[in-house]
Amino acid sequence: MKIAVLGGDGFVGWPTSLHLSDAGHEVHILDNLSRRWIDTELGVQSLTPMDSIQERTRVWHAETGRRIHFHLIDLAKDYELLKGWLAKHRPDAIIHFAEQRAAPYSMKSDRHKNYTVNNNVNATHNLLNAMVELDLDAHLVHLGTMGVYGYSTVGAAIPEGYLPVGIETMDGRTVSQEILYPANPGSIYHMTKCLDQQLFAFYAKNDGLRITDLHQGIVWGTHTEQTRRHQQLVNRFDYDGDYGTVLNRFLIQAAIGYPLTVHGTGGQTRAFIHIQDSVRCIEIALKNPPQRGGRVEIFNQMTETHRVRNLAELVAKMTGAEIAWLPNPRKEAPENDLVVKNEKFLGLGLQPTTLGEGLLEEIVDVAKKFAYRVDRSRVPAVSAWTKDIAATVEHDPEGKRLKSVS
Repeated sequence: MKIAVLGGDGFVGWPTSLHLSDAGHEVHILDNLSRRWIDTELGVQSLTPMDSIQERTRVWHAETGRRIHFHLIDLAKDYELLKGWLAKHRPDAIIHFAEQRAAPYSMKSDRHKNYTVNNNVNATHNLLNAMVELDLDAHLVHLGTMGVYGYSTVGAAIPEGYLPVGIETMDGRTVSQEILYPANPGSIYHMTKCLDQQLFAFYAKNDGLRITDLHQGIVWGTHTEQTRRHQQLVNRFDYDGDYGTVLNRFLIQAAIGYPLTVHGTGGQTRAFIHIQDSVRCIEIALKNPPQRGGRVEIFNQMTETHRVRNLAELVAKMTGAEIAWLPNPRKEAPENDLVVKNEKFLGLGLQPTTLGEGLLEEIVDVAKKFAYRVDRSRVPAVSAWTKDIAATVEHDPEGKRLKSVS
């Protein structure tokens, strides 16, 4: 297949591009390189050294003989350029990663909130709009988030996208209907993913677009089979308080002798998936497109759930690190359960990579190797969800501690 990977320079986009190229597909990356600019804005860098996208694709070609093509396009701003590229290349499938993906970054300020909404929602709508205008019957696979569901449950497993409900009619009967599971975003970033859901539902219904939406859990890990082939193919590794995912952050903290930062009670339960499974799931989704005219196909892309404090205790036991219990900058329940259905991917052959000490040790080894690149002042999570929360949390400018302000 000819596959367009939108946002293919990013944390999940890059290993996915390599995986699909390795499988024999013609891969085109469309990216505005905004994630690299955000590194510059935040004054932080990937723990793992990252070459330019041009150098990365050159090394991939030298190692494998396969080419990954790069096109500098801003999906949110360059509608005509995007439409022109799609008209010329008419890909068989489009994988949409081209969104600002960090909840803390989306909550930093009013400017960051506006940027996240403008970038994410415009990118998605520009893509859908162009596909309709061009009569492009490509299978669109979108990387969503488990965060569309929220993190509280009513004691029932979260279904895969759709919820059967009973509605009482005017004459007293009860009729059954399936609706999108009620959205409950926990940040501006998650809100944009909820808006994506509605855009997808409309364009599938109105224009017959074939769309798969992957509600993904928190990704952990560094390597895939392809990124191991050459040191310059390594994936990015975010450790900072805005972009570093919780498990990867614990592991880098342990590697540099920094206390594991658990916010609040640590009772937040999250869904997780290893980066290798993430790229496998995307390939499985590509091979199982919905029918034209059908509703959006939704998968829960996760393999296991864990409480944050349990993860911290596991890493502390493995590495000898200390745990620091800090105020929570997020507005969320201190404790929640999370039971998630993921039968679709399991039924299509996914064999999950579950969290184990062997893989954790691999990440610690990567962290230790590049520990000299860590800016300790960027480790704490300090982006507050509300002004009231911001007033109760103070950040030590040297990055050594957080403390409550009375």
